[in-house]
Amino acid sequence: MATWVWILIAIAVVAVVVIVAMAARQRRAAALRQRFGPEYERAVAAREGQRAAAEADLREREKQHALLDIRPLPEDTRARFAHEWRDLQERFVDEPSDAVVAADHLVNIVMDARGYPMGDFDTQADLVSVDHPQVVENYRVAHGIHGRALAQQASTEDLREALLRYRSLFDELLRASDEDAVAPARHRRDGIAGQGNADEDARDSRVGAEVPGPRTGSSVESEVDNERP
Repeated sequence: MATWVWILIAIAVVAVVVIVAMAARQRRAAALRQRFGPEYERAVAAREGQRAAAEADLREREKQHALLDIRPLPEDTRARFAHEWRDLQERFVDEPSDAVVAADHLVNIVMDARGYPMGDFDTQADLVSVDHPQVVENYRVAHGIHGRALAQQASTEDLREALLRYRSLFDELLRASDEDAVAPARHRRDGIAGQGNADEDARDSRVGAEVPGPRTGSSVESEVDNERP
């Protein structure tokens, strides 16, 4: 066979390998975008638009997450945590800063009970993002407000926003499992179906904003904006 024929065959093989590799990379990228949603775009922005580096970071989160023993909460534990949340939410009326500090503490306790590692906040948030990408940014924002609350530098509106954002992650963490379907927010007044009642609804209104079920960062921001005079 002539040399030029072998050259054409080699070029064709290389082209096929490149096309297959590009297709595989696109599939992996699409899978990451689907799994992480808004967290994917946040990772890309954090890497200054370098998608390959951002995707490598997200895949590393998945690898680290796979080593964890994430488990659902027993029903009695879920009910106890839900009761503790209602108590701290009621405290918001008279002690908004203390309520937000308590919310941060309670969310950490729930994450620990679910099996997430505690310690470094950024690592903790990254691992939570694998299961809860739609609300992890709420957690980051709320934690930032929590820091200002400890320094007595957060306004009441800031604290209300923090409570809303903590609640979005809290409700997801309390679900029986991460595969449970999420009911519409109007049916999830207290995060656990069937546990709301008229007295709790009245306490919600005293906080100055109803705190419904899981939501994304943009919906929280919209609700907080609508609450302002």
